[in-house]
Amino acid sequence: MTKETLTPIFDGNLREHIVRVPEVIDECSGIRILGRTLKSFIFSTDVAIIRNCNADAVMAVYPFTPQPIISHALILAADKPVFCGVGGGTTAGQRCVEIAIDAEFQGGLGVVLNQPTKNDLVTAIKKVVEIPVIVTVVSPTEDFGSRIDAGVDIFNVSGGLETPDIVRNIRSIAPNFPIIATGGRKDETIREIIDAGANAVSYTPPSTGELFKPLMEKYRGLARMAV
Repeated sequence: MTKETLTPIFDGNLREHIVRVPEVIDECSGIRILGRTLKSFIFSTDVAIIRNCNADAVMAVYPFTPQPIISHALILAADKPVFCGVGGGTTAGQRCVEIAIDAEFQGGLGVVLNQPTKNDLVTAIKKVVEIPVIVTVVSPTEDFGSRIDAGVDIFNVSGGLETPDIVRNIRSIAPNFPIIATGGRKDETIREIIDAGANAVSYTPPSTGELFKPLMEKYRGLARMAV
């Protein structure tokens, strides 16, 4: 019988209240990137949440034109690897290539491209950066083979309810290709994408307002008791 080894834990007092990703994520294999094994990616650009969570890495993608100053701020503030959104839709061409180069120079561990990204842009970026090029996938009908041929290193699957099917489709043509996938906040949905073949999970944390709510209720209760 093998003896189970327990992991020692130190939380401290002031930083015990943090965003913790679901423990079920530990069941996935993870992706080893430049020597680091990453299983959980927090999908956020909120510096306070990024500094106060136990995710392995940050998926810093946002619905605006990529701005290097945002990536610089996140990389500087984070205590974990940051994967930077660099466009691929509205922001494309040479501008997108230069934003990817800047992200690497500032210390980003990977660059993330939007779904509309054309394969020739993937190839152009792959030629000039050493960090992984990640492309987001939102549909099961995507031509995964051509994406891989263009130089994509990792797929980031974000297909809503279709996410498990998309992961399975990728696995059917590329059994060992690295996949990050969104899994929601429930253990059942996260386990479903892991069972489908995802190597790592992207987790969307509660908003700052949601996190503040129980804390403010506690403070209000203490204030009423003090009256």
